[in-house]
Amino acid sequence: MSAKILVIDDSGLARKNLRRMLQGAGHEVVEAQDGMAALELYFAEKPDVVLLDLVMSGMYGLDVLQKLRQLDPRARVVVVSADIQTPSRELAREYGAEAFLSKPVDEADVLSAVNAVLNGERQWN
Repeated sequence: MSAKILVIDDSGLARKNLRRMLQGAGHEVVEAQDGMAALELYFAEKPDVVLLDLVMSGMYGLDVLQKLRQLDPRARVVVVSADIQTPSRELAREYGAEAFLSKPVDEADVLSAVNAVLNGERQWN
């Protein structure tokens, strides 16, 4: 199943790696390097899934998640972050993320989470 995926991360390397993984599986990828650009791009591109980093300059990822879910309650978001503290994971779940992946990510885990979310499933480890 091919999907349009918005990757939000302030790291160009992280975006490049996720793009490679996702495009290799046949997905279309759009990228944003900060929260404000991501919110604009979300509504312009209408992605099927969002991969969202938490630790970014400007707007923190959890704030982006909250805003996305307020503006579009159907937004499907997978958090991809090096911030693996329990409170961050719990807030991501509370704010409506469908899955949480810890960096560095494994390609199989990324594709599994994206496929689960596309199939309407939440994936929490």
